[in-house]
Amino acid sequence: MTDGQHVFSGLKVLDLASYIAGPAATTILADFGADVIKIEPPGTGDVYRFFSAMPPNPVANSNYAWQLTNRNKRSIALDLKSSEAKEVLVRLVQWADVVVVNFPPRVKAALGVTYAALSPLNPKLIYADITGYGSEGPEADTPGFDVTAYWARSGLMEVTHDAGSPPTLPIPGIGDHATATTLYAAIVTALYTRATTGKGSHVSTSLIANGIWAAAAWVEGGLNGGRFFAQHDRKNPPNALLNPYQTADGRWILLVAAQRKDWPAFARAIDMPELLEDPRFVDDQRINNAAALVEILDPLFASQPLAFWKQALNAARVIFGVVQIAEEIIHDPQLEANGIVVPLDVPGKPAMRTVSNPIQIMGEQKVKPRAAPQLGEHGAEILQEMGFSKEDIARLHDAGAVARFNGPV
Repeated sequence: MTDGQHVFSGLKVLDLASYIAGPAATTILADFGADVIKIEPPGTGDVYRFFSAMPPNPVANSNYAWQLTNRNKRSIALDLKSSEAKEVLVRLVQWADVVVVNFPPRVKAALGVTYAALSPLNPKLIYADITGYGSEGPEADTPGFDVTAYWARSGLMEVTHDAGSPPTLPIPGIGDHATATTLYAAIVTALYTRATTGKGSHVSTSLIANGIWAAAAWVEGGLNGGRFFAQHDRKNPPNALLNPYQTADGRWILLVAAQRKDWPAFARAIDMPELLEDPRFVDDQRINNAAALVEILDPLFASQPLAFWKQALNAARVIFGVVQIAEEIIHDPQLEANGIVVPLDVPGKPAMRTVSNPIQIMGEQKVKPRAAPQLGEHGAEILQEMGFSKEDIARLHDAGAVARFNGPV
């Protein structure tokens, strides 16, 4: 429940989604004060509860993935396949301002949670729908995951590894979190429309649409007859000044001195002003002789450690990025300074931190992160709020439509 001091205090959200993309969108709403009720199936609940324990995710003593994506929510374990659960679902939909679902169209129809089924119950309802491959076409019912629909299908996986090496798995959830932010934007747009018209609406997005949007700079080139370069080869890149280089201590620098105006400063920063007079590297010739320039830069960067190159490149205002390792990422001072990583207080646990959503609103505070719910933890409380009597609640428990919560397991 919210305290009325946040952007979305009083907004009521019903989260029927599972795994990452849909629930992460409602996490953003919860971070800004919305009251989010998460519906999970009895027994296992959202299988994302077990994600942290799956290799190759980091090994930890906490269920960090569940905490990240479901903080500040309440949980009710409701069997949507049960006929007795329908009366609970009806009241929850009538209560809600926003409903988020991520079932394929066939499953939505089977469970009775399509927009056509729910919108008559609440004309002001914002129904937010997320799919893997879109709601139309031959693959509308194909289950979509971040790594398949966002990364592989869009081609992003093809261009994020060098020529001659196989595709590699990205960190889980990259596409999910990008898509969640898109769905959040769609929900907020629909809420703005409702504020002016008084009517609810149906908004949607998909993992494949967001993958194509992420790759749009090149996809758009292809749509306009553009000629693509071959897959990136670090030894023979299209541009030697937009390329990674390894330092003496085994670290990697991503050089981004790609503009013509950057070339003189870069040559001076690496103490090789003679390159400015080399006819192979004058203006457009640098592109034609990129492999030759890499042959020069590779041993040069390998001759000094990362600290040396950071100082030299920064002094010359050459744009570059350090490929950070895990220890550097979690201790990066920019994260705490900008509220990207924030404290998390979980009763009975030592001091913890969590990743905040990336949206900042000047002058508005986010909700202090609270522990993600146990499965069905708030079931009886929610049923009471929906107007069910003690006898009704007992009946729903006995029928298995709503699971009893007997404390943490």
